[in-house]
Amino acid sequence: MIPFRTTAPGAAVPAVTMGLILVNVAVFLYQIDLAPRAETRFLYTYALVPAVFANPDLARHAGLDPHNYWPLLTNTFMHGGWLHLIFNMWTLWLFGAPVEGRMSRVRFLVFYLACGFLGSMGHLLANLDSTVPALGASGAIAGVLGAYARLFPGAKVTLFLPIIIIPFIFSVPAIIFTGVWFAIQLWQGTAAMDAASGAGGIAWWAHIVGFLAGLVLIGWLGGRPWQTPLPPPPTGPLFRTGIRLRRGPWSRGPTSRGPWG
Repeated sequence: MIPFRTTAPGAAVPAVTMGLILVNVAVFLYQIDLAPRAETRFLYTYALVPAVFANPDLARHAGLDPHNYWPLLTNTFMHGGWLHLIFNMWTLWLFGAPVEGRMSRVRFLVFYLACGFLGSMGHLLANLDSTVPALGASGAIAGVLGAYARLFPGAKVTLFLPIIIIPFIFSVPAIIFTGVWFAIQLWQGTAAMDAASGAGGIAWWAHIVGFLAGLVLIGWLGGRPWQTPLPPPPTGPLFRTGIRLRRGPWSRGPTSRGPWG
């Protein structure tokens, strides 16, 4: 399911969301322009390699610093390919702009970075022996989804679901979309804990922890829930202010009663 529209109002100028997207794109363009050997070094220096922290001796032997914790954050600005980048940035734009609009820009930036850091911690603790570099903004964006679920539960999310060659487009409440999404992450993450199943190249626990962090942190940082607007009042001459229906001949006072009322 690919989300492509939401009824939640976004910030008038989502400067932080746009800035985060530009930084992610700039880092990716820099990364793919590196020579293969330099790119490998770049990945192992700034992406998250859990074994570096779980096995300090191995890290030092590879020339990596086990006390450098910046990769818990820097990996969230790196991506493994164009599709990875495009899908993450589209999701950030779609849900980040509404969340940013419910809080100050500084608080939204702190919120985003905190969710990314905590999501990275989730992946680290679930994959301590992994020597594969983990990278991507999805942990931080999962936090944005968690905040969106709390701030806009009644907003509608329009989804695109390709069935073979037939596009199926439908809308669901945000609380249902985010709930189903989180259930899938939890199911896949639990299955990935089995060494035989593997993680399939996806940091499920970064998504899970990032989403839960977003649910909690948005309240602490003062995110203001959005009230779904009521439908407009009926219009027409009978509903204009000061116009009343004419009463019958037996009408007295505020209620209509018969002649013996």
